[in-house]
Amino acid sequence: MKNILVLKDGSEIGLETGASLSDMKVLSDTKPDMLSAWNKLTENNLSEVQIKDGDGLVVATYQNLVLDSETSILNKDGTVLTSFRLRGKTEVEVLGERVAVLENGFEVHGGAIGDLGLAVSELAEERGQA
Repeated sequence: MKNILVLKDGSEIGLETGASLSDMKVLSDTKPDMLSAWNKLTENNLSEVQIKDGDGLVVATYQNLVLDSETSILNKDGTVLTSFRLRGKTEVEVLGERVAVLENGFEVHGGAIGDLGLAVSELAEERGQA
């Protein structure tokens, strides 16, 4: 029985024997099936990944993976053998994401503070005129 790659959203992708994180071999019946598997390898889905063995037991758990590359071979019978190369995010990539989240938070807070200041000014003006 094949190992199974389980993505964060619960999607399962069957793996050929001998697959490793840096060489996830997937045999698809057709090109559209291969593209469907590829399209599931999103940043969100690769944020939490499990590998299950043929008996359904979790044999590995990974977090914060990225799809590095993909190589496909079209077999004579029409099937497609694809090698998806996954890797863990580097410290620089993780830090970059955290900085982006902080920057977005500052922008939201800055806008909210500006709106609050405007509202307080308008209330002060209304009270001064009343």
